[in-house]
Amino acid sequence: MKKYLHILILILIASVANAQLIPQLGNQRAGTSSFQFLKIGVGGRATGMGETFVAVANDMTALYWNPAGLMQFEENGVHFSHAEWLVDLNHEFFGGVYRFGGNNAVGLSVTSLNTPAMRKTTEFQPGGTGEYFKYGDLGIGLTFARKLTEQFSFGVTVKYVEETLAELKMRGFMFDLGTYYWTGLSNTRFAVTISNFGPQVKPSGSIISSTGQTISEFQQFPPPTMFRIGFAYDPIDNKTNKLTTAIQLNHPNDNAENLNIGAEYSYKNFLFLRAGYKFNVEAENYSAGIGLKVPISITKTSFDYSVANFKDLGFTHRLSINLLLDKKK
Repeated sequence: MKKYLHILILILIASVANAQLIPQLGNQRAGTSSFQFLKIGVGGRATGMGETFVAVANDMTALYWNPAGLMQFEENGVHFSHAEWLVDLNHEFFGGVYRFGGNNAVGLSVTSLNTPAMRKTTEFQPGGTGEYFKYGDLGIGLTFARKLTEQFSFGVTVKYVEETLAELKMRGFMFDLGTYYWTGLSNTRFAVTISNFGPQVKPSGSIISSTGQTISEFQQFPPPTMFRIGFAYDPIDNKTNKLTTAIQLNHPNDNAENLNIGAEYSYKNFLFLRAGYKFNVEAENYSAGIGLKVPISITKTSFDYSVANFKDLGFTHRLSINLLLDKKK
């Protein structure tokens, strides 16, 4: 059975790489959604695997990737993630998870993207007006997950999101929905998620144009809704070595469909090496990462680092820490 699974995964990868399974359709939708910071991947582990994570999702970053994944580990804990994003932006993520009742879990997540204060300029004062402004995004999510059977779990996240640009502010509510299913075929699992689903939003406030006109009416845009289907399989899994492979199809509402593949190698559940690749994504391609897991006091602590290539824009770097309370202690 494992032999046939290996062959199936290789056929899928070869089809995408050589036969262009996913056509170049949907690029014309680029720039048609709001709250773009919600599309920035979270965690050094998941991003090191090329963001191929909805069917893995067995750590705290399931709060972002697949809320049903909170039922794939037993510990309570917290997660911190920092990303050196493009053009001097800083992306931060915090998450906390608490298990209760055996088959239930709740979580809290906070995401932010911000810049230092920037100088205001005009066409007549290119050196600055003496005033400064800031750009910032904030998202707060509450998650509930439940295991319905030994094989099937689901989760839902309700989010409040806001974006501030100088005098303008945009707010909205949306939700994520995730499912996680162990197929019973070896150790394969299958997941389906929909993220950032909600009503259209538009800025509030007013600005004064270069002609002196006050503008207070703005166009509405939908949030960056994403539908994902993922499949994961561990072809090697013993006390010393473990290899996790994953493949994931992504359908965004503001761009073309694309496909990710990723893998993670674990040595004695201590050292982790990761790699991933994105097909049919115009700005990105490969990523890689490394991780360490060590017991510290009453916690299991994981340190993860990843780097992703944005082709013409350069590399982004992420560093994250997981702190899991070891219940055995």
